[in-house]
Amino acid sequence: MRYIKDIPNENFKIGLYHWNNKYIIKIESGMYEQTYKIDDYELQNQKELEVCLDKQFLATLNEKFSSMHEDFMEAFRRNDIYI
Repeated sequence: MRYIKDIPNENFKIGLYHWNNKYIIKIESGMYEQTYKIDDYELQNQKELEVCLDKQFLATLNEKFSSMHEDFMEAFRRNDIYI
C-alpha cells in the first residue's frame, strides 16, 4: 500500500493511500477507524475524493463513530466486562 498524504482535519486523522488500483481513505477517531475503498478508474483524480470529505459527510461519520463506541461499550457491559 502506497501512502499518498494526510488530509488535514481538526477532528479526525485522515490518510489517503493507493493500493491494488484503489484509493483508500482511512479515517481514525481515537481507537476506531473507518476505511473507504474507491476504484481509481471511478475518479479523474484524487482531489475528487477530498471534495467528498465535506462537512456533511464528516458530521455523519462522527455519528457513526459515536455509534461504534456505544455498541462496543454495550458489548462490554452485556458481558460483565468493566474497563
